[in-house]
Amino acid sequence: MIDKLEFLLALSRERHFGRAAEACGVTQPTLSAGVRSLEDQLGVMLVQRGSRFIGFTPEGERVLEWSRRIVADSRAMRQDVAALRQGLTGHLRLGVVPTAVGFVPALTAPLRARHPGLRFTVYSRTSEEILTLIENLEIEAGLSYVDNEPVGRARTVPLYRERYRLLTTADGPLGDRTSVTWREVGEVPLGLLPPDMQNRRIVDRLLRGAGAEPDPILESNSVIVLAAHVRAGGLATVLPERLAATLLVDAGVKSIPITEPEAVHTIGLIVPVREPATAMAAALLTEAQRLSEALETAG
Repeated sequence: MIDKLEFLLALSRERHFGRAAEACGVTQPTLSAGVRSLEDQLGVMLVQRGSRFIGFTPEGERVLEWSRRIVADSRAMRQDVAALRQGLTGHLRLGVVPTAVGFVPALTAPLRARHPGLRFTVYSRTSEEILTLIENLEIEAGLSYVDNEPVGRARTVPLYRERYRLLTTADGPLGDRTSVTWREVGEVPLGLLPPDMQNRRIVDRLLRGAGAEPDPILESNSVIVLAAHVRAGGLATVLPERLAATLLVDAGVKSIPITEPEAVHTIGLIVPVREPATAMAAALLTEAQRLSEALETAG
């Protein structure tokens, strides 16, 4: 039964029989037969079929909800049994908003030091994508905003507070200033993250609150692209203070505090609510809480 539920989840993610089969490591006829067998067992049609995948029936959508719970519990059980036998091992997949990518090693490095059998994959994603990936069991946790927009049914551990800086060159827009206002930021040529990023929505709201309409010259979902254009001259960007200090500021780029008003948002760990928690989730939560306390003590 579990393998058939995995087929259904893959079909939900891929929306295509062939790609879903490939994701499950089986042939398309095997996946299709598994889905039909599940339909026969439950006595309802789950998938709307034509010459290709169309969607799920209302019954199929309900079965998908149960499938996520059952598959998650099955994976958790196998993980916990393996941890008892050989310590915590496995593959931890983490979704991270682009503005928090520089912070990831602060969490993963000590976690791996305590659990050498862990492997990691880190995905740069929007906050909305992170919540969807968690719900669909495609990642185990996320690093994202925990105080600005709803995170749904999830457990969060606040890690650090995000403050914003204008990044520009010394001879670039506002490069001679020691601080700037949001209204002044709205008057210079900007490169910003795209509107589907929560950081961009925060920046847009702050600019509009200061009476400036966001109108960036450049948009990119890569902070490296934004930094490269700042260094090239003529453009400035707005990024969190921690990211600016970690990745982007060098002799050619200035990081200038943005005031009036000073804006603060919280980045934290997001994990699904599940009792009992998996061994991997428990280890991740413990590490995040330890890190949160250390950062709070450090001020």
